[in-house]
Amino acid sequence: MDRRHLLRGLAQGALLAAAGGALVGCGKTSFHAVDITGADYARGFSLPDHNGRLRTLKDFDGRVVVLFFGYTQCPDVCPTSMLELAEARRLLGGEGDRLQGLFITLDPERDTPEILKAYMTNFDPGFLALIPPLAELPALAKDFKVFYRKVEGPTPTSYTMDHSAGSYVFDPRGRVRLYTRHAGGADKLAADVRLLLQGR
Repeated sequence: MDRRHLLRGLAQGALLAAAGGALVGCGKTSFHAVDITGADYARGFSLPDHNGRLRTLKDFDGRVVVLFFGYTQCPDVCPTSMLELAEARRLLGGEGDRLQGLFITLDPERDTPEILKAYMTNFDPGFLALIPPLAELPALAKDFKVFYRKVEGPTPTSYTMDHSAGSYVFDPRGRVRLYTRHAGGADKLAADVRLLLQGR
């Protein structure tokens, strides 16, 4: 075999190896958020929404659910997280109706159904707030590995809440799949939701 044929054979072998490597790699889904598929926590809830209807994950079959814990008097983290979620829904275009935003209040003492309904409407009329009974909130937060703590203010009603700032993402079959960190970007969240809607 002359040198020209040898080089051609080596080049073809390199192309085949590269193609094989690409095929091996394309079977793995790469999410922007933290993949927690199979986690033994954050598996579900049964809570009334701001309209008084009892809700579980089954109500949202066929949709990707993004669930955030916060409170309406939060000065920055909560509103920016909800704005990001609303923008992700907009970026999904025609698939946006298959993204359900949920907000679980960590401050049921002050967050009344009326306040929560108005709060959700400010971001997206399709988003829902869920209201845990105050006595059940510690167990719910533990189930979702959510940290929260009341920080007393100058008056009994002017307290703030320190709390975790990420969101849980459930696939259309109601399985917890991802944990998104605060301010991860609406474009990245939309991309992850699109993958889940495709059955990844």
